[in-house]
Amino acid sequence: MDNWLLSLITFSLLIILLISGAPIAFVLMFLATLGTLYTWGLKGLLVLFNTAYGEGTNFILLAVPLFVLMANVLKFSGLADELYEIVYRWMGRLRGGLAMGTVAICAVFAAMAGISSAATISMGLIALPSMLSRGYDKNVALGCINAGGALGILIPPSIIMILYSNMTDVSVGQMFMGGIIPGVLLTVLFIAYIGLRCYFQKELAPPGREHYTLAQKIAVLKGVVLPLLLVALVLGVMYLGICTPTEAAGIGAGGAFLAAGVHRRLTWPRVRQAILETMHLSTMIFWIIIGANAFTHFLAYAGIQDSMQKAILSMDVSPWVILITIQLLYFFLGMFLDPAGILLLTTPIFVPIVTHLGFDPLWFGILFVVNMEMAYITPPFGFNLFILKGVVPEEITMNDIYNSVWPFVAMQAVGLLICMLWPELTTWLPSFVAQ
Repeated sequence: MDNWLLSLITFSLLIILLISGAPIAFVLMFLATLGTLYTWGLKGLLVLFNTAYGEGTNFILLAVPLFVLMANVLKFSGLADELYEIVYRWMGRLRGGLAMGTVAICAVFAAMAGISSAATISMGLIALPSMLSRGYDKNVALGCINAGGALGILIPPSIIMILYSNMTDVSVGQMFMGGIIPGVLLTVLFIAYIGLRCYFQKELAPPGREHYTLAQKIAVLKGVVLPLLLVALVLGVMYLGICTPTEAAGIGAGGAFLAAGVHRRLTWPRVRQAILETMHLSTMIFWIIIGANAFTHFLAYAGIQDSMQKAILSMDVSPWVILITIQLLYFFLGMFLDPAGILLLTTPIFVPIVTHLGFDPLWFGILFVVNMEMAYITPPFGFNLFILKGVVPEEITMNDIYNSVWPFVAMQAVGLLICMLWPELTTWLPSFVAQ
């Protein structure tokens, strides 16, 4: 069968099965199995086994469940309560201060855990009721939590970055360092947007009436010590070359348990729940990894991947047109698919293309992660939208959550554009540290 006909059949089946609502991991594994049997017959099934065994025993990927465990423990550790108390006392009297502080707390959580759900759930339970009770507009309150939570995949450590590194020649450490400045940039953009909008539309976020003395404000700053120590511990041991990313993830998980113990939140029901949630999410991630790798191996061995790459590279257009088209495709896919699935499905196709066009794969990887930040909060299937819906009061509808995110999606698009126009924002810090 001609490669283009095989490609048409393969991707048509992929789209039909995904639209049907079937889990992406099993869709990819099913298509990989059919394609392998068609291409090589029964003997080709050994490829599927080797793929599953190779990914399941990959030492780098062991960091995934450890960072997930760290995030799940942090959700009940008490750190979010202490951080929010700091924001409440220092920024509560500013217009929009609680919303701006919520974004800052999410950024701190992002630096402690590699997923977005920890900050989204914590702030949904702690910050949202506080803001709504003080007259904050629900779009501002919901939007800042959604957007702030999405920072979890950009500010290191990041599970998405680990997966990208596993599929490319870019080191995990370089990806982590490359995400710091864009992460800070997006945090500043979110805070600036909230501050400016609340300044001109004063009814959106009235200032708090509570007054605290300087001594009372300083007293709560002790709550920032443990989070900073945890961030320094996880990232420090990795960047100093003391530990691998996987070992640093183990240290981070241990630090999260220690933080929960210090706050007397370390009870068996909470630990059991954290372990079960870690098993559930990690299993889902690894099935996606295995399915996507099996599918991309089939595309490569059948020649479909090479045919697609040659067709794209033969186009008589500027490399920037191809790059922008890829980013637009990522944005569209992010509305419907899980970011991990998008990464594992498209990276083997697009990274060789952008590398051949002369672009830095590290820079491209950070652009991808910023784009997936948008995917986490873009309707109709943004991951954070449904996480937040699970913890908000019943009177807040899904439409309320959808409507709240669009200004922040626009800020993310601005951040993506800035990172595209000035690649040094992503490449300078990794190069500086490497020296």
